[in-house]
Amino acid sequence: MRPNGPPLGLLLATTSKAVGRAFSAALAESGGSIPIWLILNALKSEPRRTQAELARAVGIEGPTLTRHLDGMEEAGLVERQRGTLDRRAVQVELTRSGHVLHGRLLKAVISFNQRLRTGLSGEDVETLRNLLGQLQDNVGEQA
Repeated sequence: MRPNGPPLGLLLATTSKAVGRAFSAALAESGGSIPIWLILNALKSEPRRTQAELARAVGIEGPTLTRHLDGMEEAGLVERQRGTLDRRAVQVELTRSGHVLHGRLLKAVISFNQRLRTGLSGEDVETLRNLLGQLQDNVGEQA
């Protein structure tokens, strides 16, 4: 049986790319990016984390995280220090500038979320969340 309209996988993939580009643009207008937002937000929720904990929390591989942290440290957004008990562990924390950027990006995230939800009821959003979760389950991925 042929599907009515484009295959769901294709529709979902193209929608995901379009939403991702729009979200990236919204963050860029406020001086950030998706990786920077993920890192700042993780550090805001748990102020002192090791790089390994931070990598797990944001789902970024260690070397990629290190590259992002190098840039963020150079920009004055984070500070890194060797652990006192375990010198191999590097602690990461937000600077004052990092807190300021987090606040600015949070406003952009909230605004983008409102834009994305335009025309959707609360029930629509809940249904969408459930459907996306079901699609992830169908392909064997955990959210």
